[in-house]
Amino acid sequence: MFNSSSERLVAALRKWIMTAPAGSQLPSTRALVAEHEVSPVTVQKALRTLIGQGVIESRPGIGTFIRRQPAARTHDYAWQTAALGIAHRPLPELAAAQRATPNDVISLHSGYPDRELLPERLVRSAFARVARSDAVLQRTPAAGLPDLQSWFASELGAITAPGLSAPTASDVVVLPGSQSGLGSIFRSLVGAGNPMLIESPTYWGAILAAAQVGVQLIPIPAGPQGPDTEVLDRAFEQTGARAFYAHPNFANPTGARWLPEVSLRVLEILKHRDAFLVEDDWAKDFGIDVDSSPVAARDDSGHVVYLRSLTKSVSPAVRVAGVIARGPARERILADNQAQSMYVSGPLQAVALDVVTQSGWRTHLRSVGQQLATRRDLVLDAVAHHLPEAHVEQIPQGGLNLWVRLPDTANPAQLVRDCEMRGVAIAAGDSWFPAEPTGRYLRLNFAGPNPGAFSQGVEIIGQVLRG
Repeated sequence: MFNSSSERLVAALRKWIMTAPAGSQLPSTRALVAEHEVSPVTVQKALRTLIGQGVIESRPGIGTFIRRQPAARTHDYAWQTAALGIAHRPLPELAAAQRATPNDVISLHSGYPDRELLPERLVRSAFARVARSDAVLQRTPAAGLPDLQSWFASELGAITAPGLSAPTASDVVVLPGSQSGLGSIFRSLVGAGNPMLIESPTYWGAILAAAQVGVQLIPIPAGPQGPDTEVLDRAFEQTGARAFYAHPNFANPTGARWLPEVSLRVLEILKHRDAFLVEDDWAKDFGIDVDSSPVAARDDSGHVVYLRSLTKSVSPAVRVAGVIARGPARERILADNQAQSMYVSGPLQAVALDVVTQSGWRTHLRSVGQQLATRRDLVLDAVAHHLPEAHVEQIPQGGLNLWVRLPDTANPAQLVRDCEMRGVAIAAGDSWFPAEPTGRYLRLNFAGPNPGAFSQGVEIIGQVLRG
């Protein structure tokens, strides 16, 4: 759980500080060495950490004390009410998946994979090579590095159905991460004040991006095998919407994967309604039992706008994504992206390209799939054993998450708070619904750090749930 003895000591001292009165003196270095069986150097390192965090203060010649927090100064910001005017659209709160937690917390809430699931060696060597290249001094084309455009196109082209035209580099726009890309896509294809159909539940970041653009979301219920296509077709007809946002593979948060016949029926509806599918293939690199099978590989008529990010699979520090769109839709997305960010960082694009074209990339992805399978099954077993009141609606064949339904009497928000007090971070499912939640859910991420503690974390959830 801890990377060093100093981290362990910091956690222990924080626990003690929480129960001690402000101004209390900490035990001496000698006492801490004896009590925690660490070296004096470790004690000094831990104390420096706590001083840097503002938790304690050192008084030379006297000792170390819990810092007294000064009385909070009040400020009057009433003037801003008139200056800012009416809020035109409320934005959703930041999802629980984005919360940062201390190292000693069992993390089942995050939306990002643990460091050990990243291609660290490939990323480090790529940054070193790129740092010595001209990429650090050059501006890149607005649509992206041509070689990276070609890579995104070839990845989808390799699985494009026979008889269809594979995408080319000129169909690709490189984006500064998928979140920025969603904003550009929604502005370009839908526009403020207009309706867009969206799977429910779905990715909270898409809900946020739509709110920022001012798009009116129309929820479409989605089950383990995809959306209800009759409801989808009727919603297109009734609302006049021209776009549908979805995760056909390893949906976030549910793990659902569309059946082939659902994909074909959705394509039929799109063509009949002259509409777009915004396909977010967020977990393309996180297949466990099967590989992602994009709907975009079955379409060359421009009805599917395909988004794929490398941020989660390469590194959170490499915010690079690619969108594949054809015709005027691509030009509008490019123009919007250029207006928002001008162009994507050349060095980051070069790093991403370096990593995914290395011979070790495919080997790494196979290893990640195997590790995710082990982690998923670990959490599944823990839920079955320690949380029998809950129901797992689908065993995900890929992705990073387990979608767990709680009893209707549960209070997810309270459960999150109580579990955090016990050292377990979880995410209530409400953030993933574009309208009212249809049940009580948790999204458990099985790709976080310290999988050895996952079972203990689920056990604590069960204990808290039962009171």
